[in-house]
Amino acid sequence: MSLNPYSRIFTAFAAGALVAFALSQAAQAQDGNRVRVRGAIESLSGDSLVVKTREGSDATIALKAGWKVGGIKKASVEDIKPGDFVGVASLPKGTGPDGAIEVLIFPASMKGTGEGNRPWDAQPNSQMTNATVSNAVKSVDGHTITLTYQGKEKTITIADSTPIVTLAPATKDDLKAGAGVIVTGEKAADGSISASQVAVGLNGITPPM
Repeated sequence: MSLNPYSRIFTAFAAGALVAFALSQAAQAQDGNRVRVRGAIESLSGDSLVVKTREGSDATIALKAGWKVGGIKKASVEDIKPGDFVGVASLPKGTGPDGAIEVLIFPASMKGTGEGNRPWDAQPNSQMTNATVSNAVKSVDGHTITLTYQGKEKTITIADSTPIVTLAPATKDDLKAGAGVIVTGEKAADGSISASQVAVGLNGITPPM
Protein backbone atom coordinates (compact mmCIF):
# COMPACT_ATOMS: atom_id res chain seq x y z
CA MET A 1 0.00 0.00 0.00
CA SER A 2 1.32 3.44 -0.84
CA LEU A 3 1.79 6.17 1.74
CA ASN A 4 -1.34 8.20 2.35
CA PRO A 5 -1.30 11.90 1.37
CA TYR A 6 -0.94 12.94 5.01
CA SER A 7 2.70 11.96 5.09
CA ARG A 8 3.61 14.18 2.13
CA ILE A 9 2.23 17.42 3.51
CA PHE A 10 4.65 18.64 6.15
CA THR A 11 4.82 22.36 6.69
CA ALA A 12 6.19 24.33 9.60
CA PHE A 13 3.45 26.94 9.71
CA ALA A 14 2.34 25.96 13.22
CA ALA A 15 3.10 23.58 16.03
CA GLY A 16 -0.36 22.11 15.49
CA ALA A 17 0.57 21.23 11.94
CA LEU A 18 3.61 19.38 13.23
CA VAL A 19 1.40 17.29 15.49
CA ALA A 20 -0.98 16.64 12.63
CA PHE A 21 1.91 15.45 10.51
CA ALA A 22 3.15 13.09 13.19
CA LEU A 23 -0.31 11.65 13.72
CA SER A 24 -0.92 11.39 9.99
CA GLN A 25 2.19 9.28 9.63
CA ALA A 26 0.86 7.08 12.41
CA ALA A 27 -2.33 6.65 10.38
CA GLN A 28 -0.60 5.21 7.36
CA ALA A 29 -0.42 1.49 6.80
CA GLN A 30 2.46 -0.61 8.09
CA ASP A 31 5.13 0.13 5.51
CA GLY A 32 8.87 -0.51 5.49
CA ASN A 33 10.66 0.78 8.54
CA ARG A 34 7.92 3.08 9.87
CA VAL A 35 7.12 2.51 13.55
CA ARG A 36 4.81 4.12 16.08
CA VAL A 37 5.73 4.52 19.73
CA ARG A 38 2.97 5.33 22.22
CA GLY A 39 3.48 5.66 25.94
CA ALA A 40 4.81 7.94 28.69
CA ILE A 41 8.12 9.76 28.82
CA GLU A 42 10.74 8.21 31.04
CA SER A 43 13.42 10.79 30.29
CA LEU A 44 14.71 13.31 27.77
CA SER A 45 18.45 13.85 27.64
CA GLY A 46 19.63 16.09 24.84
CA ASP A 47 18.24 14.52 21.69
CA SER A 48 17.55 11.12 23.24
CA LEU A 49 13.98 10.39 24.34
CA VAL A 50 13.14 7.31 26.40
CA VAL A 51 9.49 6.22 26.40
CA LYS A 52 7.80 3.58 28.52
CA THR A 53 5.58 2.10 25.82
CA ARG A 54 1.99 1.04 26.29
CA GLU A 55 3.26 -2.54 25.89
CA GLY A 56 5.45 -2.06 28.98
CA SER A 57 8.92 -1.97 27.41
CA ASP A 58 11.29 0.99 27.13
CA ALA A 59 11.93 2.54 23.71
CA THR A 60 14.85 4.89 23.14
CA ILE A 61 14.29 7.36 20.30
CA ALA A 62 17.06 9.40 18.72
CA LEU A 63 15.58 12.78 17.84
CA LYS A 64 16.86 14.14 14.54
CA ALA A 65 18.48 17.54 14.10
CA GLY A 66 15.86 20.29 14.21
CA TRP A 67 13.23 18.03 15.76
CA LYS A 68 9.89 19.59 16.68
CA VAL A 69 7.22 19.11 19.31
CA GLY A 70 3.50 19.83 19.22
CA GLY A 71 0.71 19.47 21.74
CA ILE A 72 -2.55 17.59 22.09
CA LYS A 73 -5.19 19.00 24.41
CA LYS A 74 -8.60 17.92 25.61
CA ALA A 75 -11.69 18.92 23.65
CA SER A 76 -15.42 18.17 23.92
CA VAL A 77 -17.96 16.49 21.70
CA GLU A 78 -19.79 19.81 21.82
CA ASP A 79 -16.84 21.30 19.91
CA ILE A 80 -17.58 19.14 16.86
CA LYS A 81 -19.63 21.10 14.32
CA PRO A 82 -20.75 20.52 10.74
CA GLY A 83 -17.95 21.59 8.43
CA ASP A 84 -15.18 20.59 10.83
CA PHE A 85 -12.46 18.22 9.63
CA VAL A 86 -11.83 15.36 12.04
CA GLY A 87 -9.94 12.13 12.41
CA VAL A 88 -12.11 9.45 14.03
CA ALA A 89 -10.87 6.02 15.06
CA SER A 90 -13.77 3.60 15.26
CA LEU A 91 -14.75 -0.01 15.70
CA PRO A 92 -17.62 -1.95 14.13
CA LYS A 93 -20.43 -2.69 16.58
CA GLY A 94 -22.03 -5.58 14.71
CA THR A 95 -25.19 -3.74 13.78
CA GLY A 96 -25.70 -0.07 13.08
CA PRO A 97 -22.98 2.59 12.78
CA ASP A 98 -19.41 2.06 13.95
CA GLY A 99 -18.58 3.36 17.41
CA ALA A 100 -15.86 5.97 17.93
CA ILE A 101 -12.94 5.08 20.20
CA GLU A 102 -11.17 8.44 19.77
CA VAL A 103 -11.70 11.73 17.94
CA LEU A 104 -9.17 14.34 16.83
CA ILE A 105 -10.51 17.75 15.75
CA PHE A 106 -8.13 19.33 13.24
CA PRO A 107 -7.53 23.07 12.87
CA ALA A 108 -9.22 24.65 9.85
CA SER A 109 -5.84 25.06 8.16
CA MET A 110 -5.48 21.25 7.97
CA LYS A 111 -8.89 20.57 6.43
CA GLY A 112 -8.76 17.91 3.74
CA THR A 113 -5.32 16.63 4.66
CA GLY A 114 -5.13 12.84 4.53
CA GLU A 115 -8.81 12.52 3.70
CA GLY A 116 -10.00 8.93 3.58
CA ASN A 117 -10.60 5.74 5.52
CA ARG A 118 -7.83 3.30 6.44
CA PRO A 119 -6.90 0.54 8.92
CA TRP A 120 -5.76 1.76 12.34
CA ASP A 121 -3.81 0.04 15.09
CA ALA A 122 -5.38 1.51 18.22
CA GLN A 123 -7.32 -1.74 18.67
CA PRO A 124 -7.83 -4.87 16.55
CA ASN A 125 -10.22 -4.21 13.61
CA SER A 126 -10.21 -0.46 14.20
CA GLN A 127 -10.24 2.07 11.35
CA MET A 128 -9.29 5.73 11.05
CA THR A 129 -11.51 8.07 9.04
CA ASN A 130 -10.24 11.56 8.18
CA ALA A 131 -13.25 13.43 6.87
CA THR A 132 -15.53 16.44 7.04
CA VAL A 133 -18.45 16.45 9.45
CA SER A 134 -21.60 16.91 7.36
CA ASN A 135 -24.04 16.35 10.19
CA ALA A 136 -23.86 16.17 13.99
CA VAL A 137 -26.82 14.96 16.04
CA LYS A 138 -27.24 14.67 19.80
CA SER A 139 -29.65 12.10 21.19
CA VAL A 140 -30.44 10.41 24.47
CA ASP A 141 -27.85 7.75 23.58
CA GLY A 142 -25.00 10.16 22.96
CA HIS A 143 -23.90 11.76 19.72
CA THR A 144 -23.84 10.65 16.10
CA ILE A 145 -21.82 12.30 13.34
CA THR A 146 -21.95 11.76 9.61
CA LEU A 147 -18.61 12.05 7.82
CA THR A 148 -18.03 12.68 4.12
CA TYR A 149 -14.80 11.84 2.29
CA GLN A 150 -13.85 11.14 -1.33
CA GLY A 151 -17.48 11.01 -2.38
CA LYS A 152 -18.36 8.54 0.36
CA GLU A 153 -20.26 8.83 3.62
CA LYS A 154 -19.88 7.17 7.01
CA THR A 155 -21.92 7.51 10.19
CA ILE A 156 -20.23 7.01 13.56
CA THR A 157 -21.64 7.12 17.08
CA ILE A 158 -19.72 8.87 19.87
CA ALA A 159 -20.30 7.70 23.44
CA ASP A 160 -19.91 10.18 26.29
CA SER A 161 -16.71 8.45 27.45
CA THR A 162 -14.94 8.74 24.08
CA PRO A 163 -11.63 10.67 24.26
CA ILE A 164 -11.83 13.83 22.15
CA VAL A 165 -8.80 16.03 21.55
CA THR A 166 -7.50 18.83 19.39
CA LEU A 167 -4.10 20.33 18.58
CA ALA A 168 -2.25 23.02 20.49
CA PRO A 169 1.20 24.65 20.55
CA ALA A 170 3.80 22.99 22.75
CA THR A 171 7.51 23.28 23.48
CA LYS A 172 10.32 20.99 24.54
CA ASP A 173 9.59 22.06 28.12
CA ASP A 174 6.36 20.04 27.88
CA LEU A 175 8.35 16.83 27.42
CA LYS A 176 8.44 15.99 31.10
CA ALA A 177 8.70 12.59 32.76
CA GLY A 178 5.28 10.97 32.83
CA ALA A 179 3.82 12.98 29.94
CA GLY A 180 1.99 10.91 27.35
CA VAL A 181 3.42 10.94 23.83
CA ILE A 182 2.99 9.44 20.40
CA VAL A 183 6.05 9.33 18.17
CA THR A 184 6.17 8.11 14.59
CA GLY A 185 9.69 7.33 13.50
CA GLU A 186 11.93 5.07 11.50
CA LYS A 187 13.44 1.80 12.70
CA ALA A 188 16.90 0.93 11.41
CA ALA A 189 18.20 -2.56 10.71
CA ASP A 190 19.95 -2.59 14.08
CA GLY A 191 16.66 -1.86 15.86
CA SER A 192 17.39 1.77 16.70
CA ILE A 193 14.57 4.30 16.29
CA SER A 194 14.84 7.90 15.08
CA ALA A 195 12.19 10.58 14.67
CA SER A 196 11.84 14.25 13.78
CA GLN A 197 8.72 15.14 15.74
CA VAL A 198 7.00 14.33 19.03
CA ALA A 199 3.31 14.79 19.86
CA VAL A 200 2.77 15.28 23.60
CA GLY A 201 -0.38 15.36 25.69
CA LEU A 202 -0.87 18.60 27.61
CA ASN A 203 -2.29 18.99 31.12
CA GLY A 204 -2.17 15.30 31.84
CA ILE A 205 -3.83 14.19 28.62
CA THR A 206 -2.75 10.84 27.20
CA PRO A 207 -2.83 11.09 23.38
CA PRO A 208 -5.60 8.65 22.46
CA MET A 209 -4.31 8.03 18.93
